[in-house]
Amino acid sequence: MSLSRRKFLTTAAVSSTAGLVLGAPSIARAQSAESFNWRMTNAYPPGSPFYVEGPGSPTDVIAKINAMSGGRLNIQHFSSGELIPAFEGFEAVQSGTIEMNAANSYFWSGTTFAAQYFTTVPFGMSFMGHMAWLYHGGGLELWHEVYEPYGMVAFPLNNTGVQMTGWFREPIEDISQLNGLRMRVPGLAGQVYSSLGVDARVLPGGEIFPALERGVIDAAEFVGPFQDRRMGLHNAAKFYHTTGWHEPSTTGELLISKTHWDSLPEDLKMIVKTACMAACLESVTWSEAVNGEAMTDLVENEGVTASMLPEPVVDALREATMDTLSSEANADPLVRKVHDSYMAFKANHDRWAGASERAWLNDIIGV
Repeated sequence: MSLSRRKFLTTAAVSSTAGLVLGAPSIARAQSAESFNWRMTNAYPPGSPFYVEGPGSPTDVIAKINAMSGGRLNIQHFSSGELIPAFEGFEAVQSGTIEMNAANSYFWSGTTFAAQYFTTVPFGMSFMGHMAWLYHGGGLELWHEVYEPYGMVAFPLNNTGVQMTGWFREPIEDISQLNGLRMRVPGLAGQVYSSLGVDARVLPGGEIFPALERGVIDAAEFVGPFQDRRMGLHNAAKFYHTTGWHEPSTTGELLISKTHWDSLPEDLKMIVKTACMAACLESVTWSEAVNGEAMTDLVENEGVTASMLPEPVVDALREATMDTLSSEANADPLVRKVHDSYMAFKANHDRWAGASERAWLNDIIGV
């Protein structure tokens, strides 16, 4: 073969290979250019900070997803009542009526008790421990396993950090005062209170203040100082029992139809996961930033009396919590699997927290 012919064939081969290499990104771009228009409903009312608007909120997550995806995943948001009632998101996503719902998984604990563990556990882990379990202790995989029979997946959406026990018309000084008390409180905490005689009720956020103001309920918990002040709960009850035994760290839930989730290309899935992770950090730090001033204002300017529950009351609530958890775990193998995973992780994390955060707060800076 002549030198010129060899040169021609070599050049042609290189050109052909280059064409394939250069063409591959074009094909990938064409495949990834597909866009998706989804709807997200929400269990919380319009304008709610954290739960609807602001740093780490569902609408903030939507904006992050839209920006990172270049508009390929466009999500329209509907607050409670705008498309469906507050607590019908689970059924709407399961049926495929909508693609996504923002809420808290413990709202669905009546359908599957295991859902409670992914929001929070009374006397359980703080933000640090709970997020560590979800992302690095198998919690997220268990969340998906629990929802698999319902055709859904879920991701941590945001986090409030520690919540407050709630607002009471009269301070709780003795365990006997819980008997007959009408209180707005969702999830496992409602079951625990009920076992001690409380008439526990689940009300959407927008209904809490009018119910407390009119005396339909005697007490209510919502979130913490900033959120509670915004709702005006201090105008309906003046006794604020602080550090919430029932919700040491409350994680929001982004619920997604698995059929729709599976239809997304991998890059969009990663964008959703990343936006949610970012929102978890942004929301809990925002909560930490605003709650201090709000607590000071409530006590110093709004006539609020803030105090911990008495130790005997907390002890009774702890005992009732452990009894309820044990009973639920014994009744369902999947709940037992989630329970054991959570508690085993908590035992290890508690030891670390005792040597780190707790020691820092109590012994080093003396809070």
